[in-house]
Amino acid sequence: MTESYKHSYKARESLMNSLSVYNVGYQKCEPEYQWGPGVRDHYCIHYILSGSGYYSSGDKSCRLTAGDTFIIYPGAEVKYYADKEEPWEYAWAGFMGTDASFIIRNTDFSKEKPYIKKGKIPGNKIRDGIEEIYSVKGNTYEATVAMAGALYSLLAVFMHYCDKEEKEKDVQMSYVEKAELYIETNYSYPITVEDIAAYVGISRSHLFRSFQAHMGKSPKEYLSEYRIRQACHLLKETGLSVSTIAYSVGFENNLYFSKAFKKQKKISPSEYRQTHLMRS
Repeated sequence: MTESYKHSYKARESLMNSLSVYNVGYQKCEPEYQWGPGVRDHYCIHYILSGSGYYSSGDKSCRLTAGDTFIIYPGAEVKYYADKEEPWEYAWAGFMGTDASFIIRNTDFSKEKPYIKKGKIPGNKIRDGIEEIYSVKGNTYEATVAMAGALYSLLAVFMHYCDKEEKEKDVQMSYVEKAELYIETNYSYPITVEDIAAYVGISRSHLFRSFQAHMGKSPKEYLSEYRIRQACHLLKETGLSVSTIAYSVGFENNLYFSKAFKKQKKISPSEYRQTHLMRS
């Protein structure tokens, strides 16, 4: 039996918000070697090079063998361990970023079925993709960009071979989720609906229809409501002036902020603050 080994690389910090490699490596496990139960804060794809093992999440468990691929979702409690007789050897790539959830949603991975069996995707494409990430690893900005590029290429393989008809119904919701992430990250800047649509990669009208279908409101309404929620927090928890809070949550015009706030909360920002000061 081949001796166990582990070759891994972990990035010191994330230099890119959209998509960045967290770690990458190879491992030949000892019999019954186990990770978890535990939770990771990033996505991590494992491609099984040889042997077999077991993967479980929640009340679901499955046996996986050479050529199979499984993914770990951030925040999901999982456990996986090597077979006693034929312990697996796998390559992995961990990653995070605002594009990650959108991309994974457009593959055959799902939280209900976090694995893809051998034969659906040419194994050499997955193996070579992870190998490319590993080969350009490094903590310089140049290496970070190179790793991200190789990661995009690897994930594009999973997107290319996914069941398009099965995923079609999820696409609109994916647009909304990506727009939500953009808003949550950039609400404090004077972004517009056009900016959001450009980031998502669809037209303003397409974005509007997606929001209406899944949120029951327009992107502009959602952005305004999100900003007002953040303003409420600042009004309650800080002593910042109303004009400073308006600017902090993306309103460049204090009068417009007060008007938008009163429309949603039925009282002015100052009245809202006073009400919560009286309650505390």
